[in-house]
Amino acid sequence: MEKYEQKKITDFIILHREDFQNKLLSEAVEVAAKINDILQSGNIDLLKNAEKLVTYVVERKETELTSFAQQEGVAWAKHSLTLTLKLEWVHAIRRTLWHYLFEYDQQNTFGLSISDYRETFFQMEKRINDGIDKFLNSFFISYSAYKDELINAQRKMVEHLSVPIIPINPHIAVLPLIGVIDVYRVHTIEEKVLTDISNLKIRTLIMDLSAITDMDIDVIHHFQRVLSGVSLMGCEAVITGLRAELVRKMIHLDVSFDEHAATKGTLQQTLAEYFKDGLHS
Repeated sequence: MEKYEQKKITDFIILHREDFQNKLLSEAVEVAAKINDILQSGNIDLLKNAEKLVTYVVERKETELTSFAQQEGVAWAKHSLTLTLKLEWVHAIRRTLWHYLFEYDQQNTFGLSISDYRETFFQMEKRINDGIDKFLNSFFISYSAYKDELINAQRKMVEHLSVPIIPINPHIAVLPLIGVIDVYRVHTIEEKVLTDISNLKIRTLIMDLSAITDMDIDVIHHFQRVLSGVSLMGCEAVITGLRAELVRKMIHLDVSFDEHAATKGTLQQTLAEYFKDGLHS
């Protein structure tokens, strides 16, 4: 399939654009029913993009094809369009393209020997299918990468919201920790604690662990380093609410938080103590 023939094929399809589009919509019934919704919600013109895909595939414009696939992946991920619709649409494009290649073939292969015709056909079949498969592969990689970035950003935002440092006076703040503390979350705690101590000029940080039942050994060691960092910033760390299950585990592991933090009973008792001291000072 020489270059001038590739251009002739795309010209042939563009010449029959309306019939091509109608055939395509008949091949993708589910997508056809939602084509206007997709255009309105994501500003994605499926028919225009289908023609662009066909042109890049037929004319073997691999750089443009890959770039286009990446743009499509981001667009579909950004607007939460389903992958099943995309697959139906691309497979419909493949079938429709082959229909019009057959039509073109019927009009332009007179005079070819059977062996020449077979060689031309199989070369074209490989190139067309490879091109569409390359588009799908680049599309899915781009789609997945965007979704992963979005999930990570959302997770980071949620984790930061789950580390609420609450100032109770100009120099004392409380950090109530709730739920499971895993390795990822303890890194978030470290970042938030050290940043807020600096920004809020906190002198005493009361960290309440009454809603934490367990920590892995790696998390306990990292938490110790967080407490060390608090101390290095000139802030007093106070631990309240240590539960019996966690204390037993720390005893068996021969670890503690005593080196860099004071440990007290409940958060309520500790706050009452600090406010009482504040009133007398």
